Amino acid sequence: MALFDLPLSELGQYRPQLPAPADFDEFWRRTLAGAREHSPLIDVRPVATALTLVETFDVTFAGFDGQPIRAWYSRPAGFANAALPAVVEYLGYGRGRGLPVDRLLWPCAGYVHLLMDSRGQGSQYGTGGHTPDPVGSDPATPGVLTRGIRNPETAYLRRIVTDAARAVDAVAELPGVDLDRIAVVGNSQGGGLAIAAAALNPRARALLATVPFLCHIRRSMDITDAAPYAEIVQYLSVHRDAAADVTRSLGYFDGVHFARRVGVPAQFAAGLRDTVCPPSGVFAAFNQLGALAADDPARATEMVVYPYNGHEHGDTVQAQRQIDWLAGVFDVVRAAAA
Repeated sequence: MALFDLPLSELGQYRPQLPAPADFDEFWRRTLAGAREHSPLIDVRPVATALTLVETFDVTFAGFDGQPIRAWYSRPAGFANAALPAVVEYLGYGRGRGLPVDRLLWPCAGYVHLLMDSRGQGSQYGTGGHTPDPVGSDPATPGVLTRGIRNPETAYLRRIVTDAARAVDAVAELPGVDLDRIAVVGNSQGGGLAIAAAALNPRARALLATVPFLCHIRRSMDITDAAPYAEIVQYLSVHRDAAADVTRSLGYFDGVHFARRVGVPAQFAAGLRDTVCPPSGVFAAFNQLGALAADDPARATEMVVYPYNGHEHGDTVQAQRQIDWLAGVFDVVRAAAA
């Protein structure tokens, strides 16, 4: 893929004028207040695996409207009495939580790890998911992105963003978690959910968002024809009268608006040839981190750029950078608490 977006020199300064809906904060306050009427944890069960160095639990927690969301909770074996730093991880679009053996990076790095299943997803690639979306919707494009999209109250994105914020509440209730060291992490859709969770839940103390989806949605729709953004375009090509409603609704879920409200250290990554999550969307969110937050995260933010990569970004090179960066951030947090 050739370079197709803004040059890097412009991306570093790219701060589009993108007003949030006037009731953005109230919408999310009300949404989360309703979800928090339910206790975070519904069920926690140990899972027998052949992994002798990792303990795994099948967790069900209360997401949007108290609806059950599945997750894997894994931790290094032999640390039963230790409070370890935690990583809450969100998945890419179309993937489910899969099998307990699928994601071992963070437990092997010494973290407790909650991997949230994505409601209604898990049948596009990977090894499946286990969380249905019990909420129906008006006619939608195949995929989940356009379900209920004409109204933020009914939008699928409202439900999964709420699930993401509640996953942080859930991990804080699990045993052996250092409450001062909880990070939210994700690639692609997972990166967009991580940004939202960091903005909405003050228990999150660090953010890692690699090639995040749902950032500067309107521009991304206009400059790429790749899925999942193409789902919205396809929907509007049929529902020709819906553009104003859809544009307004998507404003409640744009990562740029969430990023402005993030006040914790953050590492982002972008592939400059990424047609799935265009780099201008990633930079639009990164460049406005903390603009409306009480704390300024600028002292601990980092953008990693892969000039010759697309949506695959740095692959395991980026995973190593995430481990190194988060270890440094949480060492500072631990020293401050000592």
